[in-house]
Amino acid sequence: MSIIKQFPYEWQVGVRYTRAGKRSGRNSFISFISMISVAGIALGVAALIVVLSVMNGFQKEVTDRLMSVLAHVEVFDTRGAMPNWQEQEKAAYANPQVKAVAPFVETQGMLLNDETMRPSVVRGVLPQQEAKVSSVAGQMKQGQFASLTPDSFNIVLGIDLAKALGVTVGQNVTLMLEREPRAGDSLNSMVMPRMRALKVSGIFEAGHNELDASLAFVNMQDAEQLLMLDGPSGLRLRLHDMNQAPQVARELKASMPGELWMRDWSRASASWYALVQSQKNMMFIILSMIIAVAAFNLVSTLVMSVTDKQADIAILRTLGASPFSIMKIFMIQGALVGLLGSALGVAGGVLLALNVGVIVPFIEGLFGLHFISKEIYQISAVPSDLHWLDVAQIGLIAFGLALVATLYPSWRAARVKPAEALRYE
Repeated sequence: MSIIKQFPYEWQVGVRYTRAGKRSGRNSFISFISMISVAGIALGVAALIVVLSVMNGFQKEVTDRLMSVLAHVEVFDTRGAMPNWQEQEKAAYANPQVKAVAPFVETQGMLLNDETMRPSVVRGVLPQQEAKVSSVAGQMKQGQFASLTPDSFNIVLGIDLAKALGVTVGQNVTLMLEREPRAGDSLNSMVMPRMRALKVSGIFEAGHNELDASLAFVNMQDAEQLLMLDGPSGLRLRLHDMNQAPQVARELKASMPGELWMRDWSRASASWYALVQSQKNMMFIILSMIIAVAAFNLVSTLVMSVTDKQADIAILRTLGASPFSIMKIFMIQGALVGLLGSALGVAGGVLLALNVGVIVPFIEGLFGLHFISKEIYQISAVPSDLHWLDVAQIGLIAFGLALVATLYPSWRAARVKPAEALRYE
């Protein structure tokens, strides 16, 4: 109390009104409503922190799985092939952010087995160098990634693609590729696709449905023969910091020789990240409404407080307090409630977000539930990735809404006329 007495009287009165002594049932009721407002703000803040942390966790989990197969930056030659890829590799390594480089050939085709046909992305790679830029070699469920040797015409399939085709290691599939029309072909003649039988030598599981259901690997030299190219399509780059990919792509565009175009991972997965971001934004808005409702409960609390304290306001006005000072008293009262609710919500939300891995299994075991289906999400535990910037933004928004909620009751308190307030006292 000695510390509080050193503050201006507006603070002293505002803190006292916030504590709302127990001398009357009405004061106790106002205090109870204030605590409800604190609890509402705290619950809304905690819920928003936990939900955003879980969504960040899912995004990080999926990103890690995407990046286990996708390159941070892909460099393509506009001529369709890059016969001097070793020179371009040296030029790429000149950038300090480039950690590893691997050549590749990529095309789209159809894989057939009996009457089953599936579209696929066929990527030709050198297994030893591919292992430097992706984690496919460590994701093999059957067979070996090193089985993609030159002239073997082996193929490694994603696990969902293999299931869809009904094949396993040792069986054959047929790759059907579009054939470009030749000079002697007439306009009305049917251009038959090129077809090649390939032996399934391995099956991988990246943990991402789109990749597992559409991606296949062959040896790069075999892919060059199939596509009749005199070199790889381009280079796949792994960076020290994947978040620098757009900037590194621009730098490589300026520093590497030849007519090249670059594609970084953020552009390759732009639609997926836009979807995730829109979902996060919608969830943020929806849960912010909970905080707003709780914050604006302060309006009713402060209106009741102003009505109950009219005599006190009149006495303060007759003692020389200005309307602004009266307004400040009730703004302080509401701000303290908002600050307390925000602080409790941040503390509770951070504690829950950091212990999701412990709390969720406990709830699942207690009620016999299972929140995450491994068959659908490819993960068995609820992930959580707490971002302190999100925590700061949520706390500030909750406190800001509480301040806005104090404006009308405080303005109403400042308009109380002393003579009318004391008429029936």
